[in-house]
Amino acid sequence: LLFVVGTVSCTLFLAVNGLYSASDDVIELTPTNFNKEVIQSDSLWLVEFYAPWCGHCQRLTPEWKKAATALKGVVKVGAVDADKHQSLGGQYGVRGFPTIKIFGANKNKAEDYQGGRTSDAIVDAALSALRSLVKERLSGRSGGYSSGRQSRESRGGDKKDVIELTDDSFDKNVINSDDVWMVEFYAPWCGHCKNLEPEWAAAATEVKEQTKGKVKLAAVDATVNQVLASRYGIRGFPTIKIFQKGEDPVDYDGGRTRSDIIARALDLFSDNAPPPELLEIISEDVLKSTCDAHQLCIISVLPHILDTGASGRNSYLDVMLKMAEKYKKKMWGWLWTEAGAQSDLESSLGIGGFGYPAMAAINARKMKFALLKGSFSEQGINEFLRELSVGRGSTAPVGGGAFPKIHSVEPWDGKDGELPVEDDIDLSDVDLDDWGKDEL
Repeated sequence: LLFVVGTVSCTLFLAVNGLYSASDDVIELTPTNFNKEVIQSDSLWLVEFYAPWCGHCQRLTPEWKKAATALKGVVKVGAVDADKHQSLGGQYGVRGFPTIKIFGANKNKAEDYQGGRTSDAIVDAALSALRSLVKERLSGRSGGYSSGRQSRESRGGDKKDVIELTDDSFDKNVINSDDVWMVEFYAPWCGHCKNLEPEWAAAATEVKEQTKGKVKLAAVDATVNQVLASRYGIRGFPTIKIFQKGEDPVDYDGGRTRSDIIARALDLFSDNAPPPELLEIISEDVLKSTCDAHQLCIISVLPHILDTGASGRNSYLDVMLKMAEKYKKKMWGWLWTEAGAQSDLESSLGIGGFGYPAMAAINARKMKFALLKGSFSEQGINEFLRELSVGRGSTAPVGGGAFPKIHSVEPWDGKDGELPVEDDIDLSDVDLDDWGKDEL
């Protein structure tokens, strides 16, 4: 929807605002109802995480609806617009669309569905998972959840992934750590702390798994570790603080459920995650795989290496990398090519042969693009991308309505370019002394 303006955007937005409606047997899930509907439910759930613009999701929609109708009253079938509700998608590690997860006995351990995308395959998988669930219950291994009235042990799991910190261990673990720390200061007698404990423990396990340990959840008994409690001005319990390298600690003032805590932890993780990769277009596969996998792909056409040398080119690439870092939460693709290397692509974007460096943002699903009109600088590109991110900016269809032929080229070796070697001219038999004399 980034490429439409004015009244048209309203019409188009309504057309793709979700793939399911209240009249379907597919239950629309959001951050507001997910915990109550799915996590605290006795039922087995199949949940699709989708984006309305995703072609694969659109093709799956009729099959998903058919499966939901067939499984009505037997297995719950839901859908999350993960483009709209990115925190919920992030919470379950959704990296591509559609992603289908099965929430069975242990709602904290959703399984990925890897089967076919037909209603028959989906129904078969659901019934197979249901059979396993019933057998587990029969054998007494219920796996945890029971209608939201579960015991504290089953709700919270153990605290194996919560790191206990003390006055002695805090500095060496937390201060100057490259990881992000969320630290709960608690008192053993505090009722609110006891309520938080199982949520904190469950979140710690999920966050450890999803961030590969880059965000850590810890706990400090502030009644025992009074040096820390005094240093950080702890006055009430529980108090949660966020520690990041090179920054003053900040208070966490979000919700106290595991889903709230996980969502904030994943936001912190994405803030600290590396920027997306910046790839040179050396083949059709690089272009298509990047542009098909992202809502937008940002393509720069840089001057020929003989015009800039390595240092000039690297300065342009540095600007792109800074912008990729700044806009990394958008999950856009980032590409570059040299002037003339992909002349067909340049022509289709209206760049063609002049005005380098140039930049275009392409929506591959709509085959529309927008061109950078300002300067190829941090400020100019930032203004361009900011306009795009709020759905403004003039756009045009990609020439020919599809990506043109992409030539396979050798990747840049990082060096200054070399002029082509010309054949030496043999001047040995020319009498240079006679040159310039007038013939009489």
